[in-house]
Amino acid sequence: MSPTLRSVCAALLTVGVFSAAVAVQNAAKPTSEPPREPIPAVGNGTAKWWKGNLHTHSLWSDGDDFPEMIADWYKRNGYHFLALTEHNVLAEGDKWVAGDGKEPRPAAMRKYENRFGRAWVQRKEQDGKTLVRLKPQAEYRGLLEEPGKFQMIPAEEITHRYAKAPVHMNAINLRDVVKPIDGGNVAETIEVNVRQVAEQSRKAGRPMIAFVNHPNFGWGVRAEDMLLTESVKFFEVFNGHPGVRNYGDPTHASVERMWDILLALRLGKHGLPVVYGLATDDSHRYHQWGVGQVNPGRGWVMVRAPHLTAEALVAALEAGDFYGSTGVVLDDIRRDGDFLRVSIRSEPWVTYRTEFIATMKSAKLDSEPRLGDDGKELPVTRVYSDEVGQVVARSTDLRPSYKLTGKELYVRAKVTSSKPHPNPYAAGDMEVAWTQPVRP
Repeated sequence: MSPTLRSVCAALLTVGVFSAAVAVQNAAKPTSEPPREPIPAVGNGTAKWWKGNLHTHSLWSDGDDFPEMIADWYKRNGYHFLALTEHNVLAEGDKWVAGDGKEPRPAAMRKYENRFGRAWVQRKEQDGKTLVRLKPQAEYRGLLEEPGKFQMIPAEEITHRYAKAPVHMNAINLRDVVKPIDGGNVAETIEVNVRQVAEQSRKAGRPMIAFVNHPNFGWGVRAEDMLLTESVKFFEVFNGHPGVRNYGDPTHASVERMWDILLALRLGKHGLPVVYGLATDDSHRYHQWGVGQVNPGRGWVMVRAPHLTAEALVAALEAGDFYGSTGVVLDDIRRDGDFLRVSIRSEPWVTYRTEFIATMKSAKLDSEPRLGDDGKELPVTRVYSDEVGQVVARSTDLRPSYKLTGKELYVRAKVTSSKPHPNPYAAGDMEVAWTQPVRP
């Protein structure tokens, strides 16, 4: 190669190396300009419906399956958010449970290993027994959460009692565990523990809510116990646990009847805010299915919020922008001037009956004690007039509406379908949805 040609090749090689270096530097150089389109999970900020369950139990308390298995079930079955509400504990720290023994634990272990793999499951031998580590929520949520698709919310079931009366409350979006404290009666027990959640919310600077669970469980909570407790803003109008007595009995008011009593007296007599009604699962059993089992998929809330975050969901719940359901889907609920309008998503061969339920301002709000066979007053919800919670209109339309006259204390809608629930709370249950009360 001649000296001239050698010089030309060297020059070209130098230019090529320099150009490549510049290209690499430019490719690695960060840009200060973000993309013009919003993050997909944020979208354009338009509110949409998110499906979720706010009452769930795992092996961290008295459920019979691993927490990530339960979260995976809800995600696979179309839920957008889930709160695991263990009794008096947050799912954190170090906890081990038996990996063998009686069914359904062996079945739970097989399913767990099949779904998450043996490398994920942590075991140890102790005193001749196989123990399995329960994963804290912080460890597994990253496997299951997806922006705009699925969100876990830290929560707890504050489990307490007054005398023989069970008093349970769920606290949602907690930072720290809430240790139950005593009250002087059932109402005060509710008040002081709900107040703990409000105080934690204030100190943590994050939104939280608390609600009263299954009032008729053990006949623990009467309507009057929630009536003057101003901090009670939510309670379960439906709970999927077959032992919580949603429908009451000849001596005890149904939970839905309690709701109307609360609304009528708080608004018409005591000047207190409305109470919102939630539907939940309270699921415990995940291996045996059917009526009488404490299964998931029975009751949930549909929350209308712009984003799938704990903060946005709690804000929407606080605003009453949600409905409870056991299967009926509502595309819209809105207040349009003097009208309460509901839009039902229909299914083939299914019919729907909407009842608009109200208590009028003229209704009698006094009550009488319920007496036993011996003539003595029973410690149950008192007897109120049939004017409390009366049906003021019915419709079989898919777009039912009710015109408020100004004479109502409140109006709410209940939509019942002709479709049987596939795994009902009680035999014969149809799918239902409950809207939140509105005031004239």
